[in-house]
Amino acid sequence: MKFKKYLLALLPIFLFALVLSGCGSSTEKDDKNTLSISSSDVIATMDSSMNTDVIGAQNITNTMEGLYRFDGKTLKPAIAKKVVKPTNGGKTYTFELKHTKWSNGKPVTANDFVYAWRRTVDPKTASQYAYIYEGILNADKISTGKKPVDSLGIKALGKYKLQVTLEDPIPYFNTLMASSTFYPQYKPAVEKAGKQYGLKSKGMVFNGPFKLVNWTVSNNSWTEVKNDKYWNAKAVKLHKVEYYVVKDANTGLNLYDANRINRLEKISGDTARQVANYKTFSIDKQAATFYIELNQKKYKFFQNKKIRQAISMSINRDQLANNVLGKTGSVDDTIVPASMSYNPKTKVDFTKEKALDSANKYSEYNPTEATKLWKEGLAETGQKNLNFTLLGDDSDGSKKQNEYLQGEMEKNLPGIKVTLSNVPFKSRLDKSSSGQFDMVVTAWNADYPDPYTFLGLFTTGNPQNNGKWSNKEFDNLIEKSSTTDANDENARWQDMLQATKILTEEQGAIPLYQSSQANLTRTNVKNYTITPNGSYNLVNTYKK
Repeated sequence: MKFKKYLLALLPIFLFALVLSGCGSSTEKDDKNTLSISSSDVIATMDSSMNTDVIGAQNITNTMEGLYRFDGKTLKPAIAKKVVKPTNGGKTYTFELKHTKWSNGKPVTANDFVYAWRRTVDPKTASQYAYIYEGILNADKISTGKKPVDSLGIKALGKYKLQVTLEDPIPYFNTLMASSTFYPQYKPAVEKAGKQYGLKSKGMVFNGPFKLVNWTVSNNSWTEVKNDKYWNAKAVKLHKVEYYVVKDANTGLNLYDANRINRLEKISGDTARQVANYKTFSIDKQAATFYIELNQKKYKFFQNKKIRQAISMSINRDQLANNVLGKTGSVDDTIVPASMSYNPKTKVDFTKEKALDSANKYSEYNPTEATKLWKEGLAETGQKNLNFTLLGDDSDGSKKQNEYLQGEMEKNLPGIKVTLSNVPFKSRLDKSSSGQFDMVVTAWNADYPDPYTFLGLFTTGNPQNNGKWSNKEFDNLIEKSSTTDANDENARWQDMLQATKILTEEQGAIPLYQSSQANLTRTNVKNYTITPNGSYNLVNTYKK
């Protein structure tokens, strides 16, 4: 899932500091019922069909709920009564639902799931996440307009009984159901708001632990209050969660030191090094990868493998991770992050498999080889000099990161000229999806703990494949790996390894680093832990 990273203008930061200054001095008693958290950006949408980033996913997870919810690393039933085992050779899942309620008191029913899922895959909705439904009966054909939306493999067998039918077994299906993209939706609220749904809290109803109140999409702060109608409300200790957008590192640190926020998130660079000795400092290693996409549709020379390899090998990822990012990133040779997936037989980390060794060299710093490949690539494409723009977010950390990348490429690739363009996240996202870029630094966070959530991005025609890299052998391997027999896990694993080898050797997308989120968290904040899909479960979070 895409990350959001961009810098607030100085005036909003100043005004925000003034607002918080009214909260009182650091000597005031900390309200144990309220958790105050920094956010790196505003919420772009609360519509689970349209959201594509981790900030939206976090706040949707706070206020909505689906069949399952991660509690730490454990998948537990939420609206479903239990974690279901499939029947029909792994192709049918039948869920008995708890009798839960929306925040307006109306029941959450099986039809609320049917409506939400159909709405997401409906081409009229234009959801960028519709592809994640691939493998559910008829999902692909519906998204391309070849089948009606009511043919999707989901149906209500009763008010509280839901059945999902797959085209083939999906090995990661249960973990996928914890993703916010599969949450139910309250049809009357969606239809009343129309295209404005998810852009303001007024008129929305929620079925999760909290309710978003008095919010519109432009707000730089927002509040979520406990939802008394939540089925597990007794377990929710917090009465209120407050988020404040903080983009300036010094401002964020000052607010934390003054005890005006309980948790400062996503610290990087100089600030991360500055606070590394704080007792409250921690690092959450994320299942997330930052990478460069090259616009191969706009520029044919980016279709040359040697040019892509040369750009990759010109970058010293150790320096980037340790010096530029302040050790809040770790070197990543592949698009798939480490410590997420393990061989079903040997338990070896996916990224440590020997099958990838020969391809990983193209993600390693080798300026001599980079220069050689660069010259060969230019000769093969008839180019002498290349001038292009590197697009990125306008946060302080992103700017420093892209300045470093610019310097590495211009130092090691003769005749290259890189111009930087740093824009707000939403603008960067819009430019990326519409192909208005030369090169762009982007990121993806796992939707579920399986390599497919990363590899599937780069199949031909995937809406997230903004660089338009295409390889038929890769596509075939990914298609094979999307389904498996219960006794054929090893074959699927080998298919994903071979696909990763192709993507890495080709540098279809250039991996940079695996993200590790550095944070400062008050010692009285308990059970605030990251889950395998990159969100924090606030149901059991509390303050002493």
